[in-house]
Amino acid sequence: MGLREVVIHAWSWLNYKPIYNDQLGMHSRRAFPEAHASWVPAEDEKRLAAYKLLAAYDNNQAAELAALGGDPDARDRREFGDPSALIETVMSHVLGREQTITVPGAEHDDGEPNADEAMAARVQELLRNWAESELLAMRIQQAERKAVGLGDGVYRLAWEPGKTRPVLRVHDPGFYFPVLSEDGDTEYPTRVHFAWELPEDSRRGLKARLRRITYELDWIRPATAPGLDQAGRAVRAPLPAEPAAEGEELPPPPLTEGDFLNPDSGRISRQYLWNDGPSFHTCYLTDATWELGDIKGPCDVDSLPLDKGQFATRGDGEVLDHLDLLIDFLPVVHVPNTVPSAEEHWGQSTLAKVLQVLDELAGTDTDSSKASATTGSPIIAISGGGVGRGAQQRSVGPGTVVELPEGGRMDTVNTAPQLAELRNQVHDLKDRAAHVARIPAVAMGAGDPSQFPSGFALQIALGPLDSLIGSMRLARDHKYKLLLKMVQRLYLAGQHPDWAGVTVQPAELAFGPYTPTDKQSVLEQVRNGVKDGVLSLETGVRMLMDAGFPIDDAAEEIERIQSRQFAAAKDLADATGDSGAVGDYLGLDLTPDLAAPAVILPTTPGDDTTADGPRVDDGQSDDAATSTNSRQGKNRGNTR
Repeated sequence: MGLREVVIHAWSWLNYKPIYNDQLGMHSRRAFPEAHASWVPAEDEKRLAAYKLLAAYDNNQAAELAALGGDPDARDRREFGDPSALIETVMSHVLGREQTITVPGAEHDDGEPNADEAMAARVQELLRNWAESELLAMRIQQAERKAVGLGDGVYRLAWEPGKTRPVLRVHDPGFYFPVLSEDGDTEYPTRVHFAWELPEDSRRGLKARLRRITYELDWIRPATAPGLDQAGRAVRAPLPAEPAAEGEELPPPPLTEGDFLNPDSGRISRQYLWNDGPSFHTCYLTDATWELGDIKGPCDVDSLPLDKGQFATRGDGEVLDHLDLLIDFLPVVHVPNTVPSAEEHWGQSTLAKVLQVLDELAGTDTDSSKASATTGSPIIAISGGGVGRGAQQRSVGPGTVVELPEGGRMDTVNTAPQLAELRNQVHDLKDRAAHVARIPAVAMGAGDPSQFPSGFALQIALGPLDSLIGSMRLARDHKYKLLLKMVQRLYLAGQHPDWAGVTVQPAELAFGPYTPTDKQSVLEQVRNGVKDGVLSLETGVRMLMDAGFPIDDAAEEIERIQSRQFAAAKDLADATGDSGAVGDYLGLDLTPDLAAPAVILPTTPGDDTTADGPRVDDGQSDDAATSTNSRQGKNRGNTR
């Protein structure tokens, strides 16, 4: 009967685009050939097509895809970068002014740290050093722009022996193909592929190829080594088994150093430095390339024939054919832009809900451009004798003089009112897009400051933005915790000397403030709160950091402040009488003074001693001596 089905899925908000929802597939295949490649799984076709369409909006090329869909006027459409501006604005608000790696317990100011605090401080410093070496801030910008614009961002970690540190790479989500289980666990897949096509290179004699990098969690297998198969391909071959011991029917399999064969189950276990007990799983890495002509039959990216692929060789000679990475996790982190729906893996682009508004905005901009042309160079109609038979078209420019006979007339078509109305329509559409996307005009830098008489009024206006950024940061919070945990584990697996004895810590990536802050007001609040004792110094310094004051380390800033508070140190000394506590407060080494020595007065005749020995105290000598000395002092005073 030709009934039409309505299917709602993660990318069905694009169904209104004819080129995206083409049931025949002709226009869609011309616009999205990558999504219809033979090796792409059917469930990923819509996702890859959506990524390309969103990228076209971001790069002002949506009209080109519309032209492929058969729109004859698409090439004349104006695109002024509104989607890109929206993506940049949301990304900057999500990331804040800065991103800081923090480890709970690393910042302390109560004297000598205990073992846990010392370990937290050590891991925090090591992670920050890694972030600086690996340009983490730039990598985050790369991944977050993909996440905000396309809906998903992907990180990949790998231990680099030459650099002796984990290296971080950002991948386009169009290259990311996780094998999601059917039992509902879509957040942590056990097998992940990165795949993309390599174009033909006739100069080097290379045909079109497909490269696939695979990470897979599986049981620990016997040890292997690089070798060659019968066709001369580089592969991994099992090591020769040791001879069977007396009384054993089969020889034991070759084991990687540190592995243990459980005689009861026959499984191989391994003790990782970050686990309390042994594990039976490890991660295998495969990096292979196929010629597209060799991929035949009903196979996709997850079922490519391994006998047709050419395995890559790492710089240290290891063949990447199920190479045991000696870790029990996939070093891949997928960052969704939004909190995924239940039993869903993918995020949603910031442009999803406002895409139709952006189309209307591009159409209005196009009409405004055409109307401005007729307003700047108006249409002129000349009527009267001497013009000639029929209507004639003439060019009129500055300085043109047209002589009209008696009764002649010149009229112009005024399109200024229509242009003004179109410009008002542009403003209305931008307000609608900002409302739907929950990005107020003030957050886009287009608000009038006079509309907000106080900081409280500004805070109310930014309410929708606060809820938006809170939800987006929630989707990222545990992902970046997982990333930093993987970095620590890779350092331990690589046996870096600086990480010897380190225990994996729950590190976090803290995003800075994103809203404008009244620094003077915050400074006054902190000053009064700390002075009146309702705020601790630690909380006050943290508030200043959140407000954007140039404070790099809270603990170090607290030490600097306390080292100059001599009045508070005096009060501490009066209250405790402990000079050691005062020294710790000021950051100085104050050693308590030794006991003062006894005072020994100089000897005088007839005072303390005599020629025969000490004078005997009869109980009256002191008073008599005091009286005599007083009289002598009075006489000397009278003499002077």
